[in-house]
Amino acid sequence: MREASQSLAAKPLVAVEEGSKLYGGIHAIEKLNFDIRSGEVHSIVGENGAGKSTLCKAIAGAIRLSSGRLLVDGTEVRFDRPVDALAAGIAMVYQETSLVPTMTVAQNIELGIERLFDTANRRNIRAQQLLQSLNFHVEPNLPVSALGTAKRQMVEIARAVYLNARVIIFDEPTASLTPEEIIHFFHLIRDLRARGVGIVFISHALEEALRISDRITVLRDGKHVITEEAKDLTRDMLIKHMVGRSIAQTHYRRDAGNAGASRARGRKVLSIENVTMGATVRNMSFSLFEGEVLGIAGLIGSGRTEIARIVAGSLKRDFFNGGMIYLHNKPVNYRVPKQAIRDGIAYITEDRKIDGFYETMDIADNLFLGELAARRRPPIGYARKERESVAARWIKALRIAALNRNARVIELSGGNQQKVVIGKSLAQNPSIVIFDEPTRGVDVGAIAEIHQIIRRLSDEGKAVVVISSYLPEILSISDRILVARAGRIVAEFPADKATEQKIMYAAIH
Repeated sequence: MREASQSLAAKPLVAVEEGSKLYGGIHAIEKLNFDIRSGEVHSIVGENGAGKSTLCKAIAGAIRLSSGRLLVDGTEVRFDRPVDALAAGIAMVYQETSLVPTMTVAQNIELGIERLFDTANRRNIRAQQLLQSLNFHVEPNLPVSALGTAKRQMVEIARAVYLNARVIIFDEPTASLTPEEIIHFFHLIRDLRARGVGIVFISHALEEALRISDRITVLRDGKHVITEEAKDLTRDMLIKHMVGRSIAQTHYRRDAGNAGASRARGRKVLSIENVTMGATVRNMSFSLFEGEVLGIAGLIGSGRTEIARIVAGSLKRDFFNGGMIYLHNKPVNYRVPKQAIRDGIAYITEDRKIDGFYETMDIADNLFLGELAARRRPPIGYARKERESVAARWIKALRIAALNRNARVIELSGGNQQKVVIGKSLAQNPSIVIFDEPTRGVDVGAIAEIHQIIRRLSDEGKAVVVISSYLPEILSISDRILVARAGRIVAEFPADKATEQKIMYAAIH
């Protein structure tokens, strides 16, 4: 349960009055009023494109308002750069990390506020003490380029805490964290609040916003809808304010009495037997069947993503004693992803921004490249008509929302970017589809649509794997659930027998 709100100061630390931001004559936000007080958690929720990040970037100095006022301690200010906001005690932890990949964790934490006559050893010790105090298990001397998405997020959070900011803005901070890490993060939020820090929390996970917030503001289409005390709101109320209608079921699930867990599953299509890759994957074994959704849960570092990438050919298992992978009872050993794609295996990455799409290309080109990847012989010439046909089919099938199919993917909302990544893989006509964190960083409407896509694939007889850190997702979408720990599968549950408590116990003990 969320702790009782502390007595809040009358004067806000930061306030936006009638704030608007225009891009090409179109309002990203329009005449918004928002404030953050000392010692409170103020969440901002809304669908992708609602204006959440735009508002917070204006507060953090990353962009300037087209009109309206920004006040700090009641005095109007103008930030030209993020460093100006930092000087005023405002820090922002971005969803897409802003770290320097070639620098170490410790160097990134102290970037811009380095000490004279310092040594790498002393800097690493300070970073280690800070990270340990936050329960973040990250080596301070590692380059950021060697870290996964979750650990990069941890470094971003540690940097904001190190700066002793009076206001910290968190943009989707838990999207890359496991349930255990989220618990630690919420303890950190409560500690910061107790010190009088004002916290702005942007999240698509409405349960988290309700749990941790003192106040919640809902935005829709760049406009303010409501600001209410969190204790007076429910998840259903938030969804209705966000989308202007009720969404009866965010997670799509078959009824157990119909075609759900009680139905007979199809043939075995994939067998993983004692697969090993260094210390990350250790003698991992499981099977996958036609027409089922197999959920895989586990903490970061449990080997769940690595086994998926081994199956998809982007990682290689050990040469000696690396185990066996059987596709339709025939041994396979993919050296590159193209081999797996041609055999009908599609892997949908956990990080769409890094390796999910070509951000400088448009929607149509991304979708067409996915279809070309499955061909043994590419077309001669550009094949414009074929490109348009493929793009039109998948834009319609997945309901990708864009002004036109020639829009660059980077310009789309998170949910529509994810649909493009899914469309790229489905255009390959796979028989096995592996989703790694399929709804990370997408809004409630897009979550429901993506879950419907997943279940539709299994209804068509395809074998589907869903890897997710969000246990309600695993529980609601899966027919069968595996739990990975320390590179092994340590537990298996039918969906109707699984609970969050059972899964977490298996993942930790």
